Amino acid sequence: MATVGQAVGVATVLVTGGSGTLGAHVTGILRGRGHEVRVLSRRPGAGTHQGDLATGDGVRAAADGAELVVHAASDTRRMGRKDLAQTRTLLDALSPATAHLLYVSIVGIDRIPYAYYRRKLACEALVGASAVPSTILRATQFHELIALVLSTVERWPLAPLPAGFRFQTIAAAEVAARVAALVEGPPVGRADDVGGPEVLDVSAMVRRWRAVRGRPRRTLPVPVPGRVGAAFRAGHHTCPDHAEGSQTWAAFVDALGVGAPGA
Repeated sequence: MATVGQAVGVATVLVTGGSGTLGAHVTGILRGRGHEVRVLSRRPGAGTHQGDLATGDGVRAAADGAELVVHAASDTRRMGRKDLAQTRTLLDALSPATAHLLYVSIVGIDRIPYAYYRRKLACEALVGASAVPSTILRATQFHELIALVLSTVERWPLAPLPAGFRFQTIAAAEVAARVAALVEGPPVGRADDVGGPEVLDVSAMVRRWRAVRGRPRRTLPVPVPGRVGAAFRAGHHTCPDHAEGSQTWAAFVDALGVGAPGA
């Protein structure tokens, strides 16, 4: 086991959210490097360890002896309402063997007064104040997230889009590579943000989507009011100074083709 401040070699790694878009990539990379990777999941058979961060059931057993932890689980369906409690449950379950916890977060959450982002920010504070050596990595939105949204609305008669929004999307696999590299190293507190290779207006992103998939045929720009809309229009969720991803949105959509996203 490594001591605090030292990089960890081959280790036992616990990944929460390990069956999700990001977590699955992280798990694959770490296993490919020889680590023993534990995946915590509420669903039987979805991971190596069944446990529930909401209740604490099975979490301590999964965390026992884990030297590295990647916390990528988030209650996105409920706007992160359970995230703070679940993060606290995880921290309480970690053993003295844990040399490094990496928390996956989102660029701009300290500048955009969006409810989900505020809850992520509270989780960052909890992780940073804990006795567990940690790193926080903020990333921009994944290509996969925008693809999920567009696949949902592409067959609607009129697809609503947030007017004036821009995104700096990045491939989840590229964020996973950064996560794996960071968690294998010493804790750094707040790591540099990571974003995709370009900032694009949402209308340009939709045009590329339509060119490949043929839909949506009609779109409706919808103004998003208030401070949240203003913050997104100002680009606070982007990090042009850290445009380190390599796969462009166009390349992602071209690779996706006409099938369902993720198929």
